[in-house]
Amino acid sequence: MAEAGLFAAYAAIGTMAVAPIYFGSFSSLDRLKSTHKKKRDHDEFTEFSDSEDEEDETEAVSTEDAYMFPVYGSIALFSMYLVFKYLNTDWVNYLLSAYFAVLGVAALAQVGVRIVKGTTGIKLPLYHVHLVHKHKTMLHLRFSNLHLAMLGVSMVLTGLYLFSKNWVISNLLGLAFSFSAITLIRLDSFKSGMIMLAGLFAYDIFWVFGTEVMVSVAKNFDAPIKVVFPKDVFPADGKLQFTMLGLGDIVVPGIFLALALRFDRHQYLAKLGYDKEKALPKALNGKHRGFGFPVPYFTSCMGAYVAGLATTISVMHVFKAAQPALLYLSPACILAIVGTAVMRGEIKQVFAYTEESKTEEENKAKPIKAAPTHRYNLRNQPGAQATPASAGELADDEQEVASVAKVLEETVDPIANVSDSESKKPKAKRAAKKTKAKK
Repeated sequence: MAEAGLFAAYAAIGTMAVAPIYFGSFSSLDRLKSTHKKKRDHDEFTEFSDSEDEEDETEAVSTEDAYMFPVYGSIALFSMYLVFKYLNTDWVNYLLSAYFAVLGVAALAQVGVRIVKGTTGIKLPLYHVHLVHKHKTMLHLRFSNLHLAMLGVSMVLTGLYLFSKNWVISNLLGLAFSFSAITLIRLDSFKSGMIMLAGLFAYDIFWVFGTEVMVSVAKNFDAPIKVVFPKDVFPADGKLQFTMLGLGDIVVPGIFLALALRFDRHQYLAKLGYDKEKALPKALNGKHRGFGFPVPYFTSCMGAYVAGLATTISVMHVFKAAQPALLYLSPACILAIVGTAVMRGEIKQVFAYTEESKTEEENKAKPIKAAPTHRYNLRNQPGAQATPASAGELADDEQEVASVAKVLEETVDPIANVSDSESKKPKAKRAAKKTKAKK
């Protein structure tokens, strides 16, 4: 009976690892861009919460970031080790719990909204909150009644976790963190992904087998940074013992698998001749997202992940000792992508594929705004009667503006970037010159 409960725990851990990777990878697929745009009554705001133009900002992981991943991870891990060693563990965990509670509320609410919208197809009007400073939007929040409802539910669940440390709610928080991370963190290329996996492969070996740091931090760190399942749901002594898997063993391979899925879609769209500056190919039937496409790289990499996770659990079960999962997962995922590319004759395409985050694309797409031209228009003056302008009037206006600009360039000094006291000095000199000329 005990063995059956243990194998059930292994199956549950595997399911909780695969689920956020699968759904997070598909959630990371962007809406396709094209020249076709739907007509809107209001251009400034999107009306509904499921607007196709609504996208989350993402964080790109470059090659340089991938090289530094193990370094930053080592610094953070060793710092936590020193904190737990020399400071009061309870107080440290209180602070960490408060921090993860804030993150957990946001992550649970967002995942809850996606689940409800995905299963029901509900459409709700959006509320917009703008924080503007000097005509520049500093903050723009968009939310619906569904967001508010999910926010309330997530706050209740997070509060229950803080008071009870219930392992089921802890798992919900961990799964929400994993899903959000896989959706929003994006590798910019397979090269970056392989560097990151290789670096964390060495990181795991050193800190698990070479020191006591990893094990010590894992034992003292009381936060939803892992998924757990009891080895026996109804133990005779009433004390639950858990088998666990760290969120890093889900998120790190997960963002690599999400990249593989986006590459699969890229290859499919390239065969269809998709161009974001043109209309969508007919094969997509007007769908900007949600269409099917072959997923050879994602399938092979997912199979390798499952095999690597099964190997980790098997070794742990046989030797009765904790295992660094990335020791098996990193090589499995890398070899799956390279092997599939070699078999399909697409090794050059795999290593040439690159991506940019949405924020980088938006910054590149923003045109440089010219300095505003100030002109006096009688139609805009208070009390002036607005009349429609003819083509001749517009032409006369343009000529008038050109002549005025020419006169201003010849007769008016440019405004100096000086203080009021400094700007008065040239005027005083000109006045003195005028008085001398009169004399």
